[in-house]
Amino acid sequence: MLQVHNLTAGYGPLTVLNDVSLSLASGARLGVFGHNGAGKTTLLRCIVGALHPRQGKVDVEGIDTSTATVAENVRRGIAFVPQGHNVFPNLTVAQNLHIAGLLFDPSFVTQVYELFPVLAERRQQRAGSMSGGEQQMLALGMALMTKPKWLLLDEPSTGLAPVIVRNVMRRLADINERMGVGLIVVEQNVPATLKIVEQTIILRSGQFVFQGSAAELGGNTDLWKWF
Repeated sequence: MLQVHNLTAGYGPLTVLNDVSLSLASGARLGVFGHNGAGKTTLLRCIVGALHPRQGKVDVEGIDTSTATVAENVRRGIAFVPQGHNVFPNLTVAQNLHIAGLLFDPSFVTQVYELFPVLAERRQQRAGSMSGGEQQMLALGMALMTKPKWLLLDEPSTGLAPVIVRNVMRRLADINERMGVGLIVVEQNVPATLKIVEQTIILRSGQFVFQGSAAELGGNTDLWKWF
């Protein structure tokens, strides 16, 4: 279970999240939406330990992650894929995956290749020479090499063509279904994300203005009133 308790966080004098709370069962799929600056990325950074909150805490599987380091939280099963192509461009696909799994189980790469056949086909290709969509797949594969319980993704569709976005979203659904990995997906592409998540929140000015199911949000005829 992942729980956020009365979380307040920010940068310097700026408060970005203000007393937000959230509870997710293991393996849940959550979409996080909102305008730029609403606090979406800050929420992910607090969960993974990249930003320590001013008040409140984050519990993942009963452990307070909000005061730990990112490295400690990765070992506890939290993987974070920031926005952009987070790969080592001068290394091959195989080398990227090997480095990501060094502290875990390097043999897990066989399952990553099964999930992303394109990575198996291009294992000897330099990552920087791959397309944006392929690099995003590699970034996801690298996160999976840490064998996470929770996968946090910040704008995974950024800069990708619509057909590639659909493929990335399908792979995320596969990760959840095959491996039981919980997903927290921050996205601007609301329609694509609603197809793979079960629960949703909308942030505005650091507070939740909507919490509900994907079906409820998708069925709202005035969806954009929260943005």
